[in-house]
Amino acid sequence: MLFLFLIPVINSINYYLTYPQIDFNGYFVLTFTIDTLQGYAAWFGIREVIVWLDKKTPYQERIVGRIVLQLLLTLLVGLLIIIGLTILVNSLASKKPVPLFFYTHNLFIFAIWILVVNGIYIGWYFFKSWQKAVQQQNQAENVESKTSGFFVKSGKQNLLIPFSAILYIWVDGNYTLLYTDELRKYFVDFSLDKLEEQMPADFFRLNRKFIAHRQAIQGYQRLENGKLEVLFQGLPGLPPKLTVSRTKAPDFKRWFNV
Repeated sequence: MLFLFLIPVINSINYYLTYPQIDFNGYFVLTFTIDTLQGYAAWFGIREVIVWLDKKTPYQERIVGRIVLQLLLTLLVGLLIIIGLTILVNSLASKKPVPLFFYTHNLFIFAIWILVVNGIYIGWYFFKSWQKAVQQQNQAENVESKTSGFFVKSGKQNLLIPFSAILYIWVDGNYTLLYTDELRKYFVDFSLDKLEEQMPADFFRLNRKFIAHRQAIQGYQRLENGKLEVLFQGLPGLPPKLTVSRTKAPDFKRWFNV
């Protein structure tokens, strides 16, 4: 879609560079249309060469050789299409040969534009490769975090906190905070619901704001109406105890007594 718009733009620039004065009349519309169609034909030929090279010599195999070969073949095919169509149109419209100016000036400009088109294709390839690498890295980090811990941000660093080092995670206002066994605090970008999905069996969701590791819990005691009161290890930042609802109490007891 980009080149459907870009070809007429390139043709307009060519007219500006080629003709000192342009008269906007019927003849101009006709020649501009013909030249634009020639541009589309040349672009189609260039595109077919690049698609063919993608199958025969992918960038990742021999990137320098591939780029050099692509530049040479697209220049050859693109210029041959332009020359052939120009000669054909000229033979239909005039008995005179194609002016020498076309070969010494116009083809040079066309060659530059063919290099620009190649630059766009090559730049797009590297952009997509970069996007793919970032996506693969993010996927690898997600897989790693699901198996060993959570990634947290600390300044400009992206740190992996192992599950074994996490004491508890809780929601304080609009922030989700993670505390480690070294009593370090980190901000987490995910909700407790998302975090709970990835937590191993050593963690339990005590309520809507609190997930605790087994090592942070000292024990529990029963309350009325089937509720439980969870007792913590007296860690900084933790309340001495926390109430677990009647509906969660059976699950907590099974989890804690394993």
